Amino acid sequence: MSIEAQLQQSMSNIPECLAAGVSDIETGMLLGVKTVDSHPTEVLELVAAATADLYQGSNVLSIERMFKKSRGIDESNDERYFQDMLITSKNLLHMFLRSRTNPNHVITIVCRGTANMGMVISKSRAALPAIEKLL
Repeated sequence: MSIEAQLQQSMSNIPECLAAGVSDIETGMLLGVKTVDSHPTEVLELVAAATADLYQGSNVLSIERMFKKSRGIDESNDERYFQDMLITSKNLLHMFLRSRTNPNHVITIVCRGTANMGMVISKSRAALPAIEKLL
């Protein structure tokens, strides 16, 4: 199964899902995307770059270093602190999930703002292992 086919299948299980994608935050590349509407490539690539900023912006990395230091975790430990994020906008829910198997891969799910947040989180997390197998 292709990554796009798996994203499409996952979207059908997530309430009011409009789009799903996977990006590599180390390279900023979009690895796969599926949407109900067409979007210019530039917009989709910008979403991948913004996802990288969300997880690896300089302030985020500083926070992670501070948390490691305060918890006595060796700074050379590559374990990442921030995993899943839910961002609401005026009309949409944006769910970001860091891959458990490769912390440089982030799955993005976009749903209508009327979707039940708890169900979006639950169903998005349930879809993660099948998507990860294809990365």
